[in-house]
Amino acid sequence: MSKVLGLSAGTAGGSAEILLRLALDAAGPGAELVRLADLDLTAQSDLDWLWEKLVECDALIVSTPIMSRTMAAGLKLLVDRLLGPNADAAIIEQLVAVRRAGNEPAVPFRVDERVLRPRVAGFLAVGGSLTPQWKTLTLPLMHTLTFSMHIAVADQVVFGGAGTPRSILLDDEALRRAAALGANVAGQVGKPYDDVTYLGEPGLCPMCHLSVVELTGTDVACATCGCRGTLGNAGRIEWTDRTTSVLSMDEKRAHAVEIQETATRHREAQATIAERAATIPVVDPVSPR
Repeated sequence: MSKVLGLSAGTAGGSAEILLRLALDAAGPGAELVRLADLDLTAQSDLDWLWEKLVECDALIVSTPIMSRTMAAGLKLLVDRLLGPNADAAIIEQLVAVRRAGNEPAVPFRVDERVLRPRVAGFLAVGGSLTPQWKTLTLPLMHTLTFSMHIAVADQVVFGGAGTPRSILLDDEALRRAAALGANVAGQVGKPYDDVTYLGEPGLCPMCHLSVVELTGTDVACATCGCRGTLGNAGRIEWTDRTTSVLSMDEKRAHAVEIQETATRHREAQATIAERAATIPVVDPVSPR
């Protein structure tokens, strides 16, 4: 039986959690719901417990209320405290190879080979506003939960008009769509990353399937994942380089090399860093305690 993990970033019984419950029910028996509000993400014991849930799951469904145009703060805290290099598929891939060669990695990262297992994910987000400009950054930020572990996003959706407690229950289409997302995610479980079929609403970017872009003249970069292209006639984008997307293993591997080369340069400059640090003015912090 596949293990589907649901992460609720909303209040108990609120609209985001209602959508998540419907998605998990449609994903099949054995799905688990973790409410982030029940955890202390500053406590190592809770972080270790959640890490085990993440690396043991086959699928991840995350649901969040929309807060100030983006995802709930608990999800950002989770990314900052639990993911990053410890969960980076390219870094773990490299460190596992070091161990298999009979050596021990010389970096303080957690080396957990389970990171490299194929996983699939889905995102649910719900807010009160009816207009899109109040939701713009939510799904792009949610991708920070999955790209480091190289989890393929099979479906993602944003809902609006649910600005009071549990009011998503008035939106029959939203309830149906949440269940469909759960089924879509469950149907892709076990597939390698490149074989996962994206089943959500189409977007401009061919990698993350979202439509938030950066423009520099006619140069285009996906603001979510970094895929690159050019702006052509009639405002159409020609995507020319998918290897720059942080969703690709090409970019993850290039980034892993960059990190190591930067660390090497900084180790060689420790004397200079210490000398310059001594010239920085001392300013004592204030505290309420």
